Amino acid sequence: MKVAALQMVSGTQRSDNLAMARRLLEQAAAAGAELAVLPEYFCAMGLRDTDKLALRETPGDGVVQAFLARAAQELQMWVVGGTLPMQTGDPARVRNTTLVYAPSGQCAARYDKIHLFRFDNGREHFDESRVIEAGAAPVHFDLTARTGHTWRIGLSVCYDLRFPELYRLYAHAGADLLLVPSAFTHTTGQAHWELLLRARAVENLAYVLAPAQGGVHENGRQTWGHSMLVDPWGQIVNTLAQGPGVVLGDLDTGRVRQVRTQLPAQEHRVL
Repeated sequence: MKVAALQMVSGTQRSDNLAMARRLLEQAAAAGAELAVLPEYFCAMGLRDTDKLALRETPGDGVVQAFLARAAQELQMWVVGGTLPMQTGDPARVRNTTLVYAPSGQCAARYDKIHLFRFDNGREHFDESRVIEAGAAPVHFDLTARTGHTWRIGLSVCYDLRFPELYRLYAHAGADLLLVPSAFTHTTGQAHWELLLRARAVENLAYVLAPAQGGVHENGRQTWGHSMLVDPWGQIVNTLAQGPGVVLGDLDTGRVRQVRTQLPAQEHRVL
């Protein structure tokens, strides 16, 4: 199955970001992708954290949800909307939500980011908990490819990547593809992005597809980029350093079977 990680440099205007996302989705569809995944915050990177509040949507109703459903149906592929802000019971907070759309245009899965990023090195300061309410539940879904093979796919977002227990739950549930839409900072991405993605693939003997924000944004923030597909042996199949673009790669059921047969680490777990 051909998959695509879509890299963006999202700005503050939702309409402009959605237009760019549509162009990238069309490129992925034209290249034969059956699954295309957008990065975290693909619909907007605001000037302030609180800008998310004005863009919040309710389940089944909103500009971004309509965009994703329409793209999936018109392009006849699975579309994963990296994250968008979803309403909570607290007017001062949103959920940072990944939505999965089937080619029918129906929403097939929802995952709310569980781990909220906090970082302060004296120069850069981030605290997602100021505006975001954490999710609580891992979510996976099944996708039947054109070949007839069903892929089990685990959902995660950005900072989740640092918590291997989440991915172990997915592996235990039979996941063979892990999605990590992200907006890693340049500082943390340069240090740990590739290392962590490859580690999650190796630990779980699964493919990892990680679309990212990659560049200097309108709000002055710099993101690391390097969207990539990693195979179950930890090898990078394809990557893109910076700027908008499409990272394509093929998932091979034989490759998953091969690595899990030659190194059946999941069966060797003791703790």
